[in-house]
Amino acid sequence: MDARDQLRRFLEQRREMGETELILDSMTVDEVMRLVGAPSGVGSRSASGEPRVMLQASEQSSDWRELMRASDAGSAGPLPSVAESAPVPTARASRIPGIDAPLGLVVGPSERDSSNPFATLTSLEELASTIAGCTRCSLYLTAKKPVPGQGNPNADLVCVGEAPGANEDEQGLPFVGQAGKLLTKILEAVQLGRDDVFICNVLKHRPPGNRNPQPLEVEACAPYLVRQLELIRPKVILALGTFAAQTLLNTKLSIGKLRGSVHRYYGIPTIVTYHPAALLRNPAWKRPTWEDVQLARRILDSASDQS
Repeated sequence: MDARDQLRRFLEQRREMGETELILDSMTVDEVMRLVGAPSGVGSRSASGEPRVMLQASEQSSDWRELMRASDAGSAGPLPSVAESAPVPTARASRIPGIDAPLGLVVGPSERDSSNPFATLTSLEELASTIAGCTRCSLYLTAKKPVPGQGNPNADLVCVGEAPGANEDEQGLPFVGQAGKLLTKILEAVQLGRDDVFICNVLKHRPPGNRNPQPLEVEACAPYLVRQLELIRPKVILALGTFAAQTLLNTKLSIGKLRGSVHRYYGIPTIVTYHPAALLRNPAWKRPTWEDVQLARRILDSASDQS
């Protein structure tokens, strides 16, 4: 991958994160020139067309834009338009009063989705009954029990994981294994009990052998999750793990790039953090997870102050 491709990829990622402006002024001219593949000492031509030698970028000018226009960095033609090569968020995120965190990705409209096939269901119980008889994908053939979700129907916080595991498949309840016990402790650390929140997964049936969910399975289950959130109307979503975060936010960005920002999923502030099962394997991630959950807690408190 050459320097121009690296720059395009960087711009695509920043656009996907919801940024509309790119601020490079904190970078030195030499750094920007290297980023686009131009040497520090760049050549250009005079008005008469004769070659001339420019000084080192750092000596000649502090304006990287001027040097980029004059340098051979543009000889290969203009960079592809970011608008043409990167997905555009469906809406512009808005800041939450009192919350000093970067704005993230925005997915789905903020108003009710009338095209949802389950839009007529008026309670979580009706939705759970529908999930129990679901045949929208083949997972129902191998799963023992559906796992629609559990918790407070009026919860301010909804925790969304990837898919049911073996224990969840046996009991029909989300997060009941070792990862579930750790999630309970994480919630308790910010003064929330399992009865205060609603816990569910992107998928409502267990994939065989705990394999990764397939795109068609996610597509089949997505309307259930959207309708659950419409009925609960939480103030915050906590996306647990890479797969849940990437699925909810329709992105391939790593969890490291998604953490720390306030995203929006169908209008609901969404915070990304590590899956409790990952914390069992990597205790070093407990500290950043604590920071993420504290951010979610601050958003909850801010919402309460505004109401």
